[in-house]
Amino acid sequence: MASEGDWTCDANDAVQITLVQPSEQKPKTLSSFHPQFTYPIFGDDETIFGYKGLIIRLRFAAHDLRPHLHISYDEKFKTVGDTSAVDLLKTLNPFIPEEAFSTLPDYENAVQEDKDAKDFVPPGKLVHNYVTRGRTYEIWAGSLADPKVRRLLDRAQVFVSLFIEAGTPLETEDPEWTLERWTVYFVYEKVKPPTSNASQYSIVGYATTYRWWFYQRDSPEKASVTNDPFPGPEIRPAQLPARLRIAQFLILPPHQGSGHGTHLYTTIHTACFNDPTIVELTVEDPNEAFDALRDTADFHILRPEFLKHNVNINPDPYAAHPKTQRPRRVPTSALIPTKLLHDIRSTYKIASTQFAHVLEMFLLGEIPTKNRHAGGANMSRLLIKKHNAADPNERRYYWWRMLVKQRLFKRSRDILIQLEMSDRIEKLEETVTNVEEGYEALIKVFTAREEALKAKQEESGESPETAASEDSATSSGDTSARDQRSKRKFTVEDEDEEEEGEPEASKRPKLPLGLLTAAQGHPMLVELKNGETLNGHLANCDNWMNLILKEVVQTSPEGDRFFRLPEVYIRGNNIKYLRIPEEIIEMVKEQQQNQPSNRNRGGHSHRGDRGDRGGRGGRGRGRGRGRGGS
Repeated sequence: MASEGDWTCDANDAVQITLVQPSEQKPKTLSSFHPQFTYPIFGDDETIFGYKGLIIRLRFAAHDLRPHLHISYDEKFKTVGDTSAVDLLKTLNPFIPEEAFSTLPDYENAVQEDKDAKDFVPPGKLVHNYVTRGRTYEIWAGSLADPKVRRLLDRAQVFVSLFIEAGTPLETEDPEWTLERWTVYFVYEKVKPPTSNASQYSIVGYATTYRWWFYQRDSPEKASVTNDPFPGPEIRPAQLPARLRIAQFLILPPHQGSGHGTHLYTTIHTACFNDPTIVELTVEDPNEAFDALRDTADFHILRPEFLKHNVNINPDPYAAHPKTQRPRRVPTSALIPTKLLHDIRSTYKIASTQFAHVLEMFLLGEIPTKNRHAGGANMSRLLIKKHNAADPNERRYYWWRMLVKQRLFKRSRDILIQLEMSDRIEKLEETVTNVEEGYEALIKVFTAREEALKAKQEESGESPETAASEDSATSSGDTSARDQRSKRKFTVEDEDEEEEGEPEASKRPKLPLGLLTAAQGHPMLVELKNGETLNGHLANCDNWMNLILKEVVQTSPEGDRFFRLPEVYIRGNNIKYLRIPEEIIEMVKEQQQNQPSNRNRGGHSHRGDRGDRGGRGGRGRGRGRGRGGS
């Protein structure tokens, strides 16, 4: 019998997603792409056993996402004992609508002969349209209680499992009053129909939002007793004050990096801004790509308002304060106009933490580059002079760092107070430096974009609004910022040796099981590919680096949020950097030297010779719904 590796293939490569539209003879392909991951369907290894030359093609009609599943392969493994090929239809059935399991001729005929396609319009109502590179796009929004919206979303649900990390498909069979809380936004491109019966719409992406009831602690209305009629009037969810939360957000890969994510986000924000019952806009478990997009969009929304009110840091908050006296607290209200900023935040309905990020980014950008760490500022002199520095911009920079430290300490006080004072100060210094580096990357992108807009405006004589509208689509500010951020992260050097016969599809880094076993019970630092870090004690593992850590301290990618968790499971292909205690590595080395016949299959190239970066890490994972790339 052939080895198991000969019959194992990479699920991400085997699955192909295709958008089609009718043509003169048979449906033609508009775009084809692979999923980002398939572990929700095929397991953590993302491999499929039992086939050679396997292709799982998911076809979708470009306008209404009519699905079809077609499976082909060169050879299938014959069952031997309890070992058999994966039952693909049974595995895929929970994730794909029943209508996708028709024959290929029937599907192609249905697409070609669809009489309703030429009159198709996306469900809901048109809420925004824009032009990019001469191509027209529209954003439609509709309630999930609308059967047409629900049908289209049901067909798109499989994208959640293929592109949204830790995402969970929505339950669309809930009671109507619950469905009314949800709004779905669809992004479509208007294309030239290839035939007289074809649709002029092609899907680009979608997002879902839901209303989360907002409890008002301090109601301006005083409670009173009244004899209201019974039964009372019916109250719908849309009538109650609420936070609007973005749950799923996905732009399909062929359209990513073209500004569609920014248009979709700003459209959602505009709807939130215009709805008097919405208190603020929040996001459910954003990933790093969405964080960059959101920071970029919110910065451009709030920056004109900050400039209008001349928001800046007061370099001299102590007008009559003796300079020799050391301040006991950060004089926040004297440094920045707190009342004005509170009103701006409430008006634009930005969540408080997100507003703080954007404000800190703006205030940092108002300080000349030469007075910032990125511009070579003398940090030693600043540490000595503090708020007594002669240059007012140096004082602004000192107070900026103090404001950020104050916010970080308040947010993670429960964890930080457990540290010694020296460790606490060191941790805050490292964290504020990490935050500043992230802001600098975004500021660099914003500055380059503004310069490009000015140059374009001067050359073409366009209005600033027109130039900005076109540039938002042609530039990829969020992607550039994400690239800038990635340059600051550790790189895992994988020197692993694979034995002959191992499946090529096994793309995860491997470590010798003996090394991981020896490290059990010891502290370990793990950095994930999304920038999160986890510090904890290794409880369990396998040679694919699937780990269980206990007593974990997670830190957000920006380093400004800390969480303490009793236990965390980490999938091996999510790990970017792994630090194992040096004494464990040396111990295993010595054991290997004493037992030369035991071949080291993995090496130990992941050891942490660069040290702990001060905690950059993770929000809790798998809380329902995630976001895809933009």
